[in-house]
Amino acid sequence: MREQVEKALDTVRPILQADGGYVELVNILPSGIVQVRMSGACKGCPMAQMTLKSSIERAVKKMVPGIKAVEAV
Repeated sequence: MREQVEKALDTVRPILQADGGYVELVNILPSGIVQVRMSGACKGCPMAQMTLKSSIERAVKKMVPGIKAVEAV
């Protein structure tokens, strides 16, 4: 499952990197929650939460069955 989540994150990383940001996978909980760390321009950005839900979470949930949510840690 970790490999599938990484592939899903790879689909959104270029978008984040274009704005100077990055997202890394921290953990996948048994409950289906993916924990990520946002860094670079994403860290502290007022739009980071929207990016997390509208781009990152959407991509991960679409590509990896069983994922319920993505949260920043």
